Amino acid sequence: MIEQFVNFVIRPPRSEYNPDQYLWETEFILAGRKYKRLDLELTNARGLTIKCSHYVPSCIPENTSLPCVIYCHGNSGCRADANEAAVILLPANITVFTLDFSGSGLSGGDYVSLGWHEKEDLRCVVSYLRTTKQVSCIGLWGRSMGAVTSLLYGAEDSSIAGMVLDSAFTNLYGLMMELVDVYKIRVPKFTVKMAVQYMRKIIQKRAKFDIMDLNVLQFAPKTFIPALFGHASNDMFIQPHHCDRIHQAYGGDKSIIKFEGDHNSPRPQSYYDSVSMFFYNTLHPPQLPVKCSNNLHMGAFKVGMVTNESLFFEIISGLRGAGTNSCSSSIDASKFPNATTPVVELLSESVNQLSIKNDNDLDFLLDENHTLSEIDGDSVGSRLQDKSSGHNEESCSCTSSNRESWGRCSSLGGASDDSFPGDISDKQENMTVKALATPLRQKESKLTTPKTKEKKIQSLWKKLNRERAGVGDSLSQRLKMCLSHSSRHKRA
Repeated sequence: MIEQFVNFVIRPPRSEYNPDQYLWETEFILAGRKYKRLDLELTNARGLTIKCSHYVPSCIPENTSLPCVIYCHGNSGCRADANEAAVILLPANITVFTLDFSGSGLSGGDYVSLGWHEKEDLRCVVSYLRTTKQVSCIGLWGRSMGAVTSLLYGAEDSSIAGMVLDSAFTNLYGLMMELVDVYKIRVPKFTVKMAVQYMRKIIQKRAKFDIMDLNVLQFAPKTFIPALFGHASNDMFIQPHHCDRIHQAYGGDKSIIKFEGDHNSPRPQSYYDSVSMFFYNTLHPPQLPVKCSNNLHMGAFKVGMVTNESLFFEIISGLRGAGTNSCSSSIDASKFPNATTPVVELLSESVNQLSIKNDNDLDFLLDENHTLSEIDGDSVGSRLQDKSSGHNEESCSCTSSNRESWGRCSSLGGASDDSFPGDISDKQENMTVKALATPLRQKESKLTTPKTKEKKIQSLWKKLNRERAGVGDSLSQRLKMCLSHSSRHKRA
């Protein structure tokens, strides 16, 4: 029994994984921009090898340095847990550094120390990043054991720009005593205290640290780094009062977020939004030049890398119904001017950013045989979804560190009315979405008169879905954001 509890503390199940399968690819596209994964090894003060990965943009201008966030994983975790951080931070021009702490993942070491020795691993990483010319300020994002590690290190290094602390515990001894009650171990209280003292000696001998020294409340009042605390309200492993006590004792600027879920549940979108805004405000990432944004130039306007033409159909179809407040079908819509307005004229009136000059710029709306009349709305949507699936490899949902289990979603830059604070220019309300990439046609287009082409397009409108009343303004705004030149990121 004692041996099981000792292993529960210092030798939990170790995460074994294949980096090529569970991490982001060595080169990948996220929100329409190119990034790369740089793998490296560092040696900590105890001579153990630390496996690390650094996610950075593929193109960084000369003499430009970007802020970096070091992601610190939890107990039984690994650097694959930072995949969610990459999704949140990379589009905001913040690089992400992740590591396997000693005793975890693929790094050397036999035991974990729940933050005590991991603090030295973090010191090794920070020292390395400060020797590189492409890293400016540094932030920390820790979860569970990683949050305690960040707190312990932050108390010694005031140059850290900001910390996100998810599910930290106050002290290890108190946590161990609580877990006895949580798991309903029916033994007298004095027996538990004796057992913990015996475990303390075993842990000191094996893992070389004293569980009584691991007390975050001793360091929190001396730490003045801006911090964002987060904790799940139904966490029974590390109960929410731990976060409350640390937050109350913390000496620096602080804020706290409570959300639904338990210790290991996926974090809600509102939490990730707060994290992205926090790091933007504390790290102040620069805006990269347009030439390094790796966007495609297709036709007369600039669009992202990922194809989603069905969204384009939906937006224009809604714009046609903008003035038809009382219509509920395409038959009713034909009575209104918008229903017969040419596509180019409709777009130019609704969105001044769209520089389509003639019907030839809408060539991508036709299939390979240049026909539209034989395709209904459902088959078009299905065909376009299949067509775009090959371009969506960068999409993922942040519900697990397992790369294989991450499904595709449109949240990486998905259209939204909310703005992302990645641009302080007058275009602040715009947002780039993974949409409207129009691949060049492989065949030469046949000669088609504008009048014939317009009839084909109008035939598609009638067969593609009904106009929705009163959505003209919102859809017009979505189209503006889709065609925006500034890269932003907003997860749905």
